[in-house]
Amino acid sequence: MPKLIPVSWKFLVKRLNELGFEGPYSGGKHPFMIKGDLVLTIPNPHKIKIGVDLISKILKQAKISREEWLR
Repeated sequence: MPKLIPVSWKFLVKRLNELGFEGPYSGGKHPFMIKGDLVLTIPNPHKIKIGVDLISKILKQAKISREEWLR
């Protein structure tokens, strides 16, 4: 199985958009994205890449499989 790799914030948002999420919208301390009834909080944009552990947590909350993410 291919492994997840760290990604930039822009790539994370672009990929989530491709997978049906709308946004990102600002609100509270962190931006969020919406898909149906699911509201997914995403990290604030930074210059550093988003690590594999955080990507795994985001995918779990978004109900996206690794295979679907890596397509």
